[in-house]
Amino acid sequence: MIEKFLEQTEFTDFEDFKANYKLIVPEHFNFGYDIVDAWAEKEPDKKALLWTNDKGECREFTFADMKKYTDQTASYFQSLGIGKGDIVMAILKRRYEFWFTIIALHKIGAVIIPATHLLTKKDIVYRNNAADIKAIIAAGEEPIITHINDSVSGSPTLKMRISVGPLVPEGWLDFHQGIDAAAPFVKVENANKNDDPMIISFTSGTTGDPKMVMLDHVYPLAHIVTAKYWHNLHESSLHLTIADTGWLKAVWGKLYGQWIVGACVFVYDHDKFTPHAMLEMIEKYHITSLCAPPTIFRFLIREDISKYDLSSLEYCTIAGEALNPAVYEQFLSLTGIKLMEGYGQSETTLTIFTSPWVEPKPGSMGLPNPHYDIDLLTPDGRSAEVGEQGQIVIRTDKKYPEGLFKGYYRNAELTEEAWHDNVYYTGDVAWRDEDGYFWFVGRADDVIKSSGYRIGPFEVESALMTHPAVVECAVTGVPDEIRGQVVKATIILAKDYKDKANQQLIHEIQEHVKRVTAPYKYPRVIEFVDELPKTISGKIRRTEIREKDIQ
Repeated sequence: MIEKFLEQTEFTDFEDFKANYKLIVPEHFNFGYDIVDAWAEKEPDKKALLWTNDKGECREFTFADMKKYTDQTASYFQSLGIGKGDIVMAILKRRYEFWFTIIALHKIGAVIIPATHLLTKKDIVYRNNAADIKAIIAAGEEPIITHINDSVSGSPTLKMRISVGPLVPEGWLDFHQGIDAAAPFVKVENANKNDDPMIISFTSGTTGDPKMVMLDHVYPLAHIVTAKYWHNLHESSLHLTIADTGWLKAVWGKLYGQWIVGACVFVYDHDKFTPHAMLEMIEKYHITSLCAPPTIFRFLIREDISKYDLSSLEYCTIAGEALNPAVYEQFLSLTGIKLMEGYGQSETTLTIFTSPWVEPKPGSMGLPNPHYDIDLLTPDGRSAEVGEQGQIVIRTDKKYPEGLFKGYYRNAELTEEAWHDNVYYTGDVAWRDEDGYFWFVGRADDVIKSSGYRIGPFEVESALMTHPAVVECAVTGVPDEIRGQVVKATIILAKDYKDKANQQLIHEIQEHVKRVTAPYKYPRVIEFVDELPKTISGKIRRTEIREKDIQ
């Protein structure tokens, strides 16, 4: 079965890949049975998951182990009355029980909602009622336990709370006790149809309430491109994606594509990210492949990387936000490794990326994934010319591409707003160069219109990030009677510059931006702050800055 999915996976170059890649989709695909159990049968001792934590504990799971534990977990869930179509929320941080849980739910046809441990009572109540959540499986620690307990009275559909420990409070079920006592699992024949819901992901909500992105059972197959042609993985790879299991980035980089191609997933379970600890993990466990957002790489390049033996590291990819060229260049000079950028959304799999066959252009998103029919549309509905800005869209008139979401759960109006006339609108603006590479501009709502110019926040932020005083920044538009809008930069200063936050530094930064990019893009307004408003997933809420400036 595994070989079936990996047919036609070897190509000579990107043109060959673009012309000949085709996803093979069986009639009834179930990731638990067709990938996890298939590897367990084919190579039972093959390493699937290497888990360690910041307390020094370490566990290694083969595919035979994963089949055993996911079967036990599936049987336990069945004994609790959880079955096909039931919706279960998992708040499991980076605990290895997440992998038991998600695969078990796939095997019985239930639906998982991965959720971050940063949710408050209000967030949990909203999710419980929006999706009619039946059970919550969580890390047994504070404040997670308290927030979930406080949500119970306002969540009529919630029937059970299950803890993976260490705390198992009154009113909670013990996950490990349950799976240890579970009856032998009997495979559920035809547990699902391909288009049945498998995951519901709450978007992080840069504006308004989070939307519920619904993904089906063939969604994992579209991540073959993610793992094989972006992460550049092979059967001997040990891959680390730095992401909490509460976000879809975890299944992008810690599960689906990686296990389809036979790579081992590395998980470092930690509460607080520190660059030196992550570098130690790479050195100690001989990690071969790393994927992380630009913020992580910004921290890594501030460390003395020469202290660490990173010789095992073969390949690095980057996603989650646009990559500033300055970060690319510095990481390359320190490690000799090129950062290969990728772009996608909760609603999609990898849509634009830099593959191993092509030379990266620092700051570019890369080339379109041929699995999708991708275009750039101008506001008047034309395909954008070379160098012209347009919204990134996916055309679905010829076929529905596996991996694209099925819609926003229980919200036909929002679905129609984003996906109509056989076009899915991502809401992100980019431009395309003469070689076909895409360059990110910003969210459609974030583009600044000043004196007839359309200015993307990212290009100004990239220029700002090359100034040594700037640690992090957000660029927005401020209303202006003459120009319509002017560019504003909200900046977090480096420690050595905090006592220099004066008009002279503002002028210096403005002149720096004028030299680095087109002069008309420089920020006429600069504000220094201690922190930027962000969503619980870490994305900057530029809308909050704009709203504050309008008041």
